[in-house]
Amino acid sequence: MKNIKLKLGAFAIVCAFIFSSCESELDLEPLTSQTSSNTFSDTAAYKQFMAKIYGGFSLRGQDTSGNFDDISGIDGNFSNYLRMLFTIQELSTEEAIIAWNDQTIHNINNHVWTSSDIFVTAMYARIYFQIGLANQFLRETEESVLDGRGNVDASLKTEISGYRDEVRFLRAFSYWHGIDMYGNIPLVDENDPVGAFLPKQATRKEVFEFVEAELLDIETRLPEPRQNEYGRADKAFAWMLLAKLYQNAEVYTGTAMDVEALNFTNKIINSNAYSLVPNYNYLFLADNDRNGAENEIIYPFLFDGITNAAFGGTTYLVHAAIGGTMDPAEFGVNGGWGGLRSTKGLVEKFDDISGDTDSRAMFYTDGQSLEITNPFDFTEGYAVTKYRNVDINGVQGSDASGNNVDVNFPVFRLADAYLMYAELYVRGAGGDATNAVNYVNLLRERAYGDASGNITASDLTLDFILNERSRELYWENHRRTDLIRFGQFSDVGVWPFKGGIPAGRTSESFRDLYPMPSAELNANPNLVPTPGY
Repeated sequence: MKNIKLKLGAFAIVCAFIFSSCESELDLEPLTSQTSSNTFSDTAAYKQFMAKIYGGFSLRGQDTSGNFDDISGIDGNFSNYLRMLFTIQELSTEEAIIAWNDQTIHNINNHVWTSSDIFVTAMYARIYFQIGLANQFLRETEESVLDGRGNVDASLKTEISGYRDEVRFLRAFSYWHGIDMYGNIPLVDENDPVGAFLPKQATRKEVFEFVEAELLDIETRLPEPRQNEYGRADKAFAWMLLAKLYQNAEVYTGTAMDVEALNFTNKIINSNAYSLVPNYNYLFLADNDRNGAENEIIYPFLFDGITNAAFGGTTYLVHAAIGGTMDPAEFGVNGGWGGLRSTKGLVEKFDDISGDTDSRAMFYTDGQSLEITNPFDFTEGYAVTKYRNVDINGVQGSDASGNNVDVNFPVFRLADAYLMYAELYVRGAGGDATNAVNYVNLLRERAYGDASGNITASDLTLDFILNERSRELYWENHRRTDLIRFGQFSDVGVWPFKGGIPAGRTSESFRDLYPMPSAELNANPNLVPTPGY
């Protein structure tokens, strides 16, 4: 069911605290072509507004024309939330490198970004655009506001109350990205004023505690796992985000909360609402909302080749990973963009780099070299074939032109929860060795097709888990966060072209955080630069 992003319509968003440009100060005036009272005279607008917030992770703007992009100052296709997330979370690691030379994108590969970097700034803008939408939705749906409109009966009020919990989850999700990437950031909610308002900078710990409190409150009321419309928040969304928040708590706050992380990981696993799809490949196909992968995927970003056509999201992940001698038709698209591929730092994590043993090693090697000497040559580095715009029978997705894809992006899935359990067990949070080993082996048996790749308790080390997370979750936007949690991202850890040289080098420890954008520092005297930048 892809309804949540299919019915945005022409709803004129009534939002404040959004970015009019990722190179200018915060535009704190409401952006609207209708008054609030006119907009909500149609009670369907409440769900449409919520759909816009969900759609903000998949869409570039109010439509696909490029004339109404959510943020400006960067090409609208680049500005897509998921595409920006991939740039920040994957291109900064050994899992991906790009052949293009657009603006400062290789500074991300090379660990030399600055506070004026366009991609660092645009990701920040995307995060706060989503937060701004969520805050305005919550303002517009306060009980007293609804009562004042006179057209919201008790039944609709109950429905809207559920929408509010979902929107609070979505806001918490973006705030999590904010503290994960930028550290100390402004904390603004629906109770803050609209208009000429410059927010103060909160500590990472303060925002952590806000996100934690929000999630703990709403998880009691959200629908049971898999009991909401597909793609909409339920209890498991909140459990998984809480588990992620707690698993990285020592990074975010200086205090480990692994026991709490294990508690919520267990809630997901023990709900029995999710199961592994037997074929790993099915998770990344055009029909992954109905081929069995939907039983494993906890939270998807939804995409559709017809209704949200644009060159971000999974359309980017499919097209940009095709080049050289690859046949685009095999991927259900009309051409390759010759951009994204892997480094040997990812490839060599697999036991058999040909991919004949571990089926998760989805690499194209014909005409591709393992070594990279020229990062701008797509044929240097193995291509990644993980995302395909075809169904399990090889039939192309819904866009007959082959431009846009139907592949939903798996933000959270059960396999990740299994690996989180194993890591938390090794870190001493509790659990037991039998379960930890079993969960890992469930993934490896799927990957190998039998028990030949199974491990024992003695193999279950932190180094193994970090590598296994890469093997299972590469190109799913976890790697930078994982490397930082394991102390392997900046001043420890070397891979090809980290630091801008073929062999790689370490970078400064302050690069565990991206900088507060200089445009924000210039616009808001309450903000201070990120240390090191």
